[in-house]
Amino acid sequence: QVQLQESGPGLVKPSQTLSLTCTVSGDSITTNYYYWTWIRQPPGKGLEWIGYIHNSGRTDYRPSLKSRTSISRDSSKNQFTLQLSSVTPEDTAVYYCARVPSSGISQIVVAPSRTTGYWGQGTQVTVSS
Repeated sequence: QVQLQESGPGLVKPSQTLSLTCTVSGDSITTNYYYWTWIRQPPGKGLEWIGYIHNSGRTDYRPSLKSRTSISRDSSKNQFTLQLSSVTPEDTAVYYCARVPSSGISQIVVAPSRTTGYWGQGTQVTVSS
């Protein structure tokens, strides 16, 4: 069974770069038909799709975050990484990584749901000086 685990600093200062890693076990991140995805939930708000890296290596990002976001992968470690630059307190959220099948990616992009795909447990990131 696939498992995903987020890791990274829980506190980031404003203007710095947030960097999170998702370590995957039980599946390869180069497996066909899956989108390896980052999603977040700010306090008091709904889930928000950030971006993904497809098994082919193709990436896509939320338009409002595109200029600040980069998702990459290390196949040798079976990990994929989120980098979000120039963070502000509005980037404070619980960040999740997820494996999403091709059949569910359209929904995840528009209205993420934990019933679609396999998700990590999430990690709290606070942006504060």
